[in-house]
Amino acid sequence: MAYKINSNTVIGGSNTFITGNFLSGVELTVKNDNGEIHVQDTSPMVGTVAGYTSGGAAGPVFSSVIDKFPFATDTNSTSVGNLTQGRYYPAGQSSTIHGYSSGGGSPPPSFNTIDKFPFAINNNATDVGDLTQARRWNAGQSSSVSGYTSGGFSPVVNTIDKFPFSADSNATDVGDLTQARSGAAGQSSATEGYTSGGGSPSGSPVQAFNTIDKFPFATNTNASDVGDLTQARFYLAGQSSRTHGYTSGGYQSPPATSYNTIDKFPFATSTNASDVGDLTEIRLGVAGQSSLISGYTSGGAPGSKNTVDKFPFVSDANATDVGDLSQGRSYPAGQQD
Repeated sequence: MAYKINSNTVIGGSNTFITGNFLSGVELTVKNDNGEIHVQDTSPMVGTVAGYTSGGAAGPVFSSVIDKFPFATDTNSTSVGNLTQGRYYPAGQSSTIHGYSSGGGSPPPSFNTIDKFPFAINNNATDVGDLTQARRWNAGQSSSVSGYTSGGFSPVVNTIDKFPFSADSNATDVGDLTQARSGAAGQSSATEGYTSGGGSPSGSPVQAFNTIDKFPFATNTNASDVGDLTQARFYLAGQSSRTHGYTSGGYQSPPATSYNTIDKFPFATSTNASDVGDLTEIRLGVAGQSSLISGYTSGGAPGSKNTVDKFPFVSDANATDVGDLSQGRSYPAGQQD
């Protein structure tokens, strides 16, 4: 008897066993030991162990703290290390074994630093390279082999930088967003990076965007506009499931308005986002993390929040408060193991 998943044979009639990518972003390994089927998610921005929150502004102090909270239980974060510089609004990226924090600032100045810290042990980050431009308020994306940093401020740019996970190296400029903007959120599918929202907060007048941009991982090229958020806003967080991108929180001005909105948009088609729930608090300057089944939003402003919110991917629902950061802070970066 042959066993199939999505019309693909995974166990042949002659008891042959197959490893393959039969579901988008899911690697299936089928073994005959005890009829076991092992499923491993290979989506670049989805973790299975823990979420991380790095850097941020803790009141007047620019934090270097790296916090870690488990996905398996709802509990408070613990401090597991420090970045090489105290800074706020860096971009977060994740490989399978390391977290990255790129850019950021403690104005003045902005930084071009790419920091790397290990997931396997609790340890401080090391400086492993530079972005092509020093900037803060930038968004982060991750493929299976590279980290990306898009947009940012000082001045507001449209640059998409890429750096390798396999070696410690400087980033290269590989394309442009459709708009120069900062304070955007980053999401990642198995094949593309997304940059959603953002704005020109230093402009006159201040302008917020609802744009959802998409750029491919397979080639170095410019982004294209594939949809809109439900609200134009910046200083928001990004999360990713295997099939959808999410944005949470944010701010726009004028008029000065903060949001608790959780938006969702599909990776499979180019379409607008829909409002699928609310955070427990209205806040901006938040970090995003993603597990296999949930999105997380940590920290934020006004003030220096320590809240860690969680919302489900399987259904459209409001977030719940599931723990606290070790230190209240706004404008940190998010990573996941």
